[in-house]
Amino acid sequence: YAPWCPACRQIELTWESFAKESEHLHITVGKVDVTQEPGLSGRFFVTTLPTIYHANDGVFRRYRGSRTLEDLQGYVLERKWEAVEPVAGWKSPSSIMMHGMAGLFHLSGWIR
Repeated sequence: YAPWCPACRQIELTWESFAKESEHLHITVGKVDVTQEPGLSGRFFVTTLPTIYHANDGVFRRYRGSRTLEDLQGYVLERKWEAVEPVAGWKSPSSIMMHGMAGLFHLSGWIR
């Protein structure tokens, strides 16, 4: 997310509620400010905001569903993430390619 992003502000209360329910869902919910962490936005190849990822055992899937609390919870509880194609290996945040992308994002921030 980014603090200046209208769509991010729109989902903020829902995301906070989702985070409060995370213990009951046996998950960890977090958020990253891409203006403060450009390297992470590079690693995850964030091109639109807000961008939501599901990570489980080092496998990343991009969430593209509805952004209601019920749908976010259902994605986890009903294991809907299993039907979502994982991020390709070369685009995985842990890949060498995305490590390089993170470096480019850091460099662009430094140049600005």
